[in-house]
Amino acid sequence: MKTIYNIKALCVVALLGSAATVSAQEDKTKEKDLNREMTLEREYDPTVQDASKVNTLPVIKEPIVKKMPIDYATFTVPADPEKEISLLPSGNIMTDIQYNKRRGYFNFGGGTYLNLNGDVGYHILSTDKDKLNIWFSHRSTNGKVKYIDTDFDKVKAKLNDNLGGLNFKHAFEKLSLDMGIKYGYSAFNYYGLPVYSPESSVALVPENFDRETNQVNQAIQAKIGVESKEDAPVGYLLDLGYTNFSHKYALSKEQDGPTEHTFDVKFDLNARFGGEQRIGLGGNVEYFNYNLPTMGGQEYLEFENHAEATLSPYYKVSGDNWNLKLGANIMFVTGDNSKFMASPNITADVEVADKTQLYLVAGGKLYSNSMYEISQVNRYINPTMELLPSRNYLDGMIGIRSGIAPGFWFDVFGGYKITNDEVFFVPSLLPPSLQGDIFANTSVAMQANAKHAFGGVNLKYSYQQLLDINLKGVYNSWNVNDIEDAYGKPEMELTAGVTVHPINQVTASLDYYLATGRKTFLGKSEGEKMKNINELNLTGTYTLNDTFGLYLKLNNVLFQKYELYYGYPMQSFSAMIGVNINF
Repeated sequence: MKTIYNIKALCVVALLGSAATVSAQEDKTKEKDLNREMTLEREYDPTVQDASKVNTLPVIKEPIVKKMPIDYATFTVPADPEKEISLLPSGNIMTDIQYNKRRGYFNFGGGTYLNLNGDVGYHILSTDKDKLNIWFSHRSTNGKVKYIDTDFDKVKAKLNDNLGGLNFKHAFEKLSLDMGIKYGYSAFNYYGLPVYSPESSVALVPENFDRETNQVNQAIQAKIGVESKEDAPVGYLLDLGYTNFSHKYALSKEQDGPTEHTFDVKFDLNARFGGEQRIGLGGNVEYFNYNLPTMGGQEYLEFENHAEATLSPYYKVSGDNWNLKLGANIMFVTGDNSKFMASPNITADVEVADKTQLYLVAGGKLYSNSMYEISQVNRYINPTMELLPSRNYLDGMIGIRSGIAPGFWFDVFGGYKITNDEVFFVPSLLPPSLQGDIFANTSVAMQANAKHAFGGVNLKYSYQQLLDINLKGVYNSWNVNDIEDAYGKPEMELTAGVTVHPINQVTASLDYYLATGRKTFLGKSEGEKMKNINELNLTGTYTLNDTFGLYLKLNNVLFQKYELYYGYPMQSFSAMIGVNINF
């Protein structure tokens, strides 16, 4: 390493050869500062984004909540579920160590159930023009959990998640170049409780099922893209991405799993005219290609190579206290299940009073339900099951939000969604012949046309950096065709949190999440009720100095028993202690 410029040159050459993707966070407000937000939770989203931000809603000042971005194990609380259930992430409230003074970070925590967390990262370059980050994160557990409402013995739930990557960004005079690569490795066992068909008279013997063999999911993702400056008269965006995702096994150790190759192109071209007006065309094209193993000379999996595309023409205009975007999404899918659809692409907002805004959103989206995307929602899904894309014709919401009172912010909203082939996760219903050395205790997905109405309120309050309070409640009403219930979807969700900063070096926080009204399908005409998710977590942090910090987290302190997906019980009370080091 002779000089910093030699380093930059070598890194750029290496990254261009990799053509990568990762979203390691950058502090947009202090470009020279080091941001410690966890990249683990920032998956690449292939949805179309505007090259210009003219249409974004005006920012309403919310209470400032200090957070140190160490993230705790997602398996000590429910793993990230599908978008309708928005669980509290673990360890949101951290110590107040200032990362902008250091280039690197390291944290490690351990606790009950053999829960282990680890994160390490370093900003090799952090200048106005060049940013180069390398990072790695680990989450694992190897503890026993108890099936709900059964007399069966405890079963070991194993998980070993690893994610690492490299990210580079260079700002030219008129555009920016962004590229990166990341690799994910996830090993886990299918520890869930098998479910027999109602007509079966065979006694269930869980010990006969394979709960020791680890399924392994691997993902390699790469991205390279260019984007114009935000205020450019002619704006443009071009991102090229690639994802390689694979399962090690299919439904037994004797069957190799499939591999999915996804090629993605995202683009946007727009031009400004007449002052604050823009017209543009955005789009996204994905091609899915599958490698399917054979048994006896024949392919045993039913995945079809196909393409999915979205074109989004739009017009945007802004006034002194209002913004409007008018557009449409035109979407189609190729292959045997070829489909064509269109949806609105409209956003509008107007300031109706001081720091008070009325807003409207009417959009739609094509959800690919690819192997990779579904595995991020439910890792225990049957790996041989291909799902149809979900076609969201309307995703509309209207609301009013305000920060009119000092330290207080609220958002009252309501919305309606119309989606064909919506995904609902249920357990597999097994015939007696499948009892044996096979991964039979997987989840499967039902797909049905669904209409979803919702409404809620979101409140936040902050008092002089001493107290932070947040409360969000959402009520959901589902109407589905062909199946009895919206399986797995909550009727009501409540999220709450309180954070106290009694002194500069100490932070204490309480996080609560409640989800009620969930049902699952066990082969009967009526759905089987699932236990409510009712979780309370406590976190305490202590900052020794600008280098060292300590934390203690207590999860599920109410000792609640529940499942995120039927047959897969979550951990009961657990504790974790850890240390954070900045260098």
